[in-house]
Amino acid sequence: MERRNLWLSYTEGEEKEMEKTVSMYRDFLDAGKTERECVTRIVKEAEEAGYVSLEEKLAKGEPIRPGDKIYAAGMKKILVLFHVGTENIEKGMNILGAHIDSPRLDIKQNPLYEDTDLAYLDTHYYGGVKKYQWVALPLALHGVVAKKDGTVIQVNIGEDEKDPVVYITDLLIHLSGKQLQKKAAEVIEGENLDILIGSRPLKDLGDEKKKEAVKENILRILKDKYDMEEEDFLSAELEIVPAGKARECGLDRSMIAAYGQDDRVCAYTSFLALLEVEAPRRTSCCLLTDKEEIGSVGATGMQSRFFENTVAELLEGMGCFTELALRRTLRNSCMLSSDVSAGYDPAYADAFEKKNAAYLGRGIVLNKFTGARGKSGSNDANAEYVAKIREIFDKHEIGFQTAELGKVDVGGGGTIAYIAALYGMEVIDSGVAVLSMHAPWEVTSKADVHEAKKAYKVFLEEA
Repeated sequence: MERRNLWLSYTEGEEKEMEKTVSMYRDFLDAGKTERECVTRIVKEAEEAGYVSLEEKLAKGEPIRPGDKIYAAGMKKILVLFHVGTENIEKGMNILGAHIDSPRLDIKQNPLYEDTDLAYLDTHYYGGVKKYQWVALPLALHGVVAKKDGTVIQVNIGEDEKDPVVYITDLLIHLSGKQLQKKAAEVIEGENLDILIGSRPLKDLGDEKKKEAVKENILRILKDKYDMEEEDFLSAELEIVPAGKARECGLDRSMIAAYGQDDRVCAYTSFLALLEVEAPRRTSCCLLTDKEEIGSVGATGMQSRFFENTVAELLEGMGCFTELALRRTLRNSCMLSSDVSAGYDPAYADAFEKKNAAYLGRGIVLNKFTGARGKSGSNDANAEYVAKIREIFDKHEIGFQTAELGKVDVGGGGTIAYIAALYGMEVIDSGVAVLSMHAPWEVTSKADVHEAKKAYKVFLEEA
């Protein structure tokens, strides 16, 4: 059941549509390198498309009716959007669920120090990373600093061409004989992922501060630019990410190389699909969560009650909330857990089983189950639901393939699917194949990005 490469069947018109989608996607990747930035960008685009805040609508006492476009954000890091359908919502919604957090380095709460005339920020890596991949790269600093007076300062350093970048050093090859004998997981220790941010000492300091003159200069720069004191690091959320814009990849420009495509490639195509849905029968929903890379925990992760509480508020605004109505709405819903899959890489063929692998350029990937070894930690979609999704995709000539995450016993991974399934709703993982997943720069096929948006749209319209 080998799937055909989509490039062989695209017409000139389809390729133009694909490039339009990819252009918007690349702009989104450049604007959204943190979960906060993703929420800000998508809310802006949603409001331009006619979506209104659920909180504001309820505060005004305005009833929610079929055709309304509603969104709700939680702590500026989790977001859900609804296009209300004509059918009784208790019969369920069609939901696209993706996550907008990505592996990165987080700045610690007490991070700034100087050692031998060099200033550093101490970090704690977030999510599953190969630590050695994060050294000797131009890096950028994104995030917010919350001051005690309630002021929240936006930080973005390293993306503009005129900005400086920050950096993690590596040992030169001439002296690294001992280092290269270590296992890959130990070549770079987590505590050594410190960010080099300065080397220029501040002049004319008193005797007490002369020993940390470089650190004092950094603090002066932060004070001048952001009115930030050293203690303000205590209430900051600062993330280190690769610097630079998403790029076309390959001499044929067939791919995209960028940071954060797991899982923003599925998040943004899900959002674009929602925008294209007109007059839905079943309520269409796009759910974009945080913290998936560390187990979907916390107030902004899928394990929180944010989604459930927001659906309850939606029902209240529609004048039909009861606890039973909420349970029925969630139980009767259908969901695509829109998350990426591991693309087959012939350079590392031993990790894959070729008949059940995902290939770049062959369409959206259905993962019936994920998990590890004996499907531990997995949602395993039932056969009837898989058949239903197949029928929808085939009817609309959507390019799709099925896959597992590598060979049995080689590794494994999970998504938010099993959490949504706790409500009793139908869920299957469905996303884009990615090369070098979780690396600072990941690669996807333009064709797969385009096909994902098409697949998500027909799911919302017909599931």
